[in-house]
Amino acid sequence: MTDTVFELRRYTLKPGARDTLVQVFDTHLVETQEAVGMSVICQFRDPAAPDQFVWFRGFADQEARTRALPTFYGGPVWAEHGPAANETMLAWHDVLMLKPAAPGSGFDTQGLERSPPGTSDLEDGRNYIAAIHHLAPEAADAEAALAAQAIADAVRSTGGAVIASLISDRSENGFARLPVREGECVVVTLVRPAVAQAIPALEAALHAVPVGGARAPDIARLAPTARSLLR
Repeated sequence: MTDTVFELRRYTLKPGARDTLVQVFDTHLVETQEAVGMSVICQFRDPAAPDQFVWFRGFADQEARTRALPTFYGGPVWAEHGPAANETMLAWHDVLMLKPAAPGSGFDTQGLERSPPGTSDLEDGRNYIAAIHHLAPEAADAEAALAAQAIADAVRSTGGAVIASLISDRSENGFARLPVREGECVVVTLVRPAVAQAIPALEAALHAVPVGGARAPDIARLAPTARSLLR
């Protein structure tokens, strides 16, 4: 089943703690989340922000999210490994709940295979670009979808591939223990640049897209961890 609800989770970690969190996450918190009905899609280091850990996960729908989260966070895996993960974090509540901007614009992970536990990180400097464009908080979904299309067009003009194009899902959060950012309207675009040399032009194109919000987009270059499904 194709996921229709996504979370973009951005954690601020204690200095020097990121490798510890990556080890705990990639070893213990991937298949175990998927076993209760979530999709762990991709997890990243931000090379420019050594105390940031960024990841996306998906759910079939809101009902699936409401079932899966308490099952996992109330279960034995999190009881065993959650304290070690939490110990690395200063802030863990920067979370956007999202949905596809248009039919088929969510993550397509069919045919992808995850590297086995113990796999080393790639050494080729491969990066993705994550862009968060901020619209006026009261903007309708139709306006956000139009902005998402304009952003995707700008990406493709540089030769980049749009991996996912998502907008705010302003449904009620069905698991209050894990808060999400509310009162916002955003477009989140995950991009694979054509080549590393194209990244500056891609970032410039992303900054130049007018979306009607007063805030500049948040743009980050992200490097996948060893067990990210997107590599």
